[in-house]
Amino acid sequence: MAMRVPFFVFTPLALGACATVSVQDELPPPRDPGSCDADAVQSHLGHEATSDMGAAILAESGARTLRWGPPDSAWTMDYREDRLNVRYDRDMKITAVTCG
Repeated sequence: MAMRVPFFVFTPLALGACATVSVQDELPPPRDPGSCDADAVQSHLGHEATSDMGAAILAESGARTLRWGPPDSAWTMDYREDRLNVRYDRDMKITAVTCG
């Protein structure tokens, strides 16, 4: 004997498949003030590592603090959402910009 399932059990499942997603649902959540956005400053790769450049990158990234990474240096692995890391080479050219 086959078990009969009432039609109303399947109705929400069928309607759920037809749900639409609004553009608002696809937007990333807003960043916390002071949190770092390294994607916004990748255009500075190859620029000269100067204090003025550091200030500009910091302002554009939204981060609160800047950490310079000289060549062949070791860094702590602690992660800070509000910190921007800028590494540079022996020629004082920026080679990497990351958050953390």
